[in-house]
Amino acid sequence: MLGDVRVGAVGLGTMPLSVEGRPDEARAVATVHAALDAGVTLLDTADSYHPPAGTPGEGELLVARALASYGAGADGVLVATKGGRGRTADGGWTVDGRPAHLRRAAEASARRLGATPIGLYQLHKPDPAVPYAESLGAIRELLNAGTVRLAGVSNVDTEQILLAREILGDRLVSVQNRYSPAVRTSEAELRLCAELGLAFLPWSPLGGISRSSLDGPSGQREDPEFGAFHRVARARGVSPQRVALAWLLARSETVLPIPGASRPESARDSAAAGTLALTAQEVAELDGAAPTTLAPVPTA
Repeated sequence: MLGDVRVGAVGLGTMPLSVEGRPDEARAVATVHAALDAGVTLLDTADSYHPPAGTPGEGELLVARALASYGAGADGVLVATKGGRGRTADGGWTVDGRPAHLRRAAEASARRLGATPIGLYQLHKPDPAVPYAESLGAIRELLNAGTVRLAGVSNVDTEQILLAREILGDRLVSVQNRYSPAVRTSEAELRLCAELGLAFLPWSPLGGISRSSLDGPSGQREDPEFGAFHRVARARGVSPQRVALAWLLARSETVLPIPGASRPESARDSAAAGTLALTAQEVAELDGAAPTTLAPVPTA
């Protein structure tokens, strides 16, 4: 659940479709359509998802075109976007959490998506040059103005989650942090989300199994450190990526992975993780894989 909205167990992260190394438009749209055909009802994008020499909002426009060409079946899809980051000419990333910027960014995102209110608007990253409460205040104004329906925060620690909850109340529905087989540093944030009933959206959820779009072209990694995921995959006759997503879903009821995809086949495979029920023994084996052994996450 994202607030009062029910979505599929696995979403689609559209970053690989709109940054450097992206596929052509036809394959990008086919990838989104394949995800929707497979039951995905959450698409995640951002105004900063574009190549270094591109234009802000290219990723949002792609999502809008893909939904428009899908037809009536897209009516139940929740589109999540993010504001507060940008790109540099050399491919780097910037942060801008000024309230005036966030208000302009959200209004521009709504126009590009053709949706007011935006289904889920997420503050992309805290800006060290702006008090976090001020950035969150801008999100609250957007909620009050009807520009945004639901709010989320990303790349945050537990104190920032609690502050966001204090300022945004029940309209804060999600936290999006990096979390994967290889990167488990947001364990405390995952546990807090479970306690508060917030959805936890792991970005780059296949780290350790596949490379992130931030790290270059995606692809499977045969890293012995994560051999448990490959062993379970071979025994089940499925991809290690599907096992990784099923493991994330088993971590907590609050987890909602948003794996990226640049091919229809990958989108379909990821969506199928929602029906892959791992055994308690398999979960324990994967929990104990590198880099840290994990304890069960309590249910809210």
